[in-house]
Amino acid sequence: MYNFEFEKPSSIADAVAALGDEDATALGGGQTLLPTMKQRLASPTKVVSLLGISEMQGICTGDDGALCIGGATNHAAVAAGASAYPGLAALAGGIGDPAVRARGTIGGSLANNDPAACYPAAALGSGATIVTNAREIAADDYFQGMFTTALNEGEIITEVRFPVPEASNYQKFEQPASRFALVGVFVAKFSDGVRVAVTGASEEGVHRWTAAEEALSANFSADAVPAAPGADGMIADLHGTAAYRAHLVAVLTKRAVAAAG
Repeated sequence: MYNFEFEKPSSIADAVAALGDEDATALGGGQTLLPTMKQRLASPTKVVSLLGISEMQGICTGDDGALCIGGATNHAAVAAGASAYPGLAALAGGIGDPAVRARGTIGGSLANNDPAACYPAAALGSGATIVTNAREIAADDYFQGMFTTALNEGEIITEVRFPVPEASNYQKFEQPASRFALVGVFVAKFSDGVRVAVTGASEEGVHRWTAAEEALSANFSADAVPAAPGADGMIADLHGTAAYRAHLVAVLTKRAVAAAG
């Protein structure tokens, strides 16, 4: 590691001000940032911790019935406190291991937008709203490709608002060493239709499988899940071919629908 400045503000306003400095970066749980700094893949001169901001922690229910989760809330807290949204709570409880769940935050995960992370599938599959210090961003507009989001420089995720569906489930095929999703599928059934979000599979990052959404909105049954999507654009690496990942998308979607129903 190398020398850098460290600040731990107690308010969102102070955090935004600190992040205005050149080469400053926000620190959530540090599950991604700290390893990249150790490897010199990132070299910020100032690290601004968001963990001391109480208004960015905790879980509540909004006036519209949405589950509101502070951006600095860790995975373990979501797993324990999101009982109003069982599919989301179960997803959070399956991230990494106990040490990762005790440190990693929902805001940090969504800000990083790792193509194999779990929370992006939950946010996109739920039609969540990502709330920042400056605005509100619909999940459909927020995710813009691998490690790419709609966040501007210095913008902080302060809260994530999840509409609660009638039924939901997340199925993940884990890469055993990292426990990231080789493929993960989040299915959420709402009164006006079904959303299906896929993580870990595509070179474009998390995305919606619209063919499955259309079929399941007409008939919410595992038998209604269409054939596997094409392999074009799917990730191919030492863990699995593009065709293998495409096959997993269909298999996991069927499992998620069966479990949700």
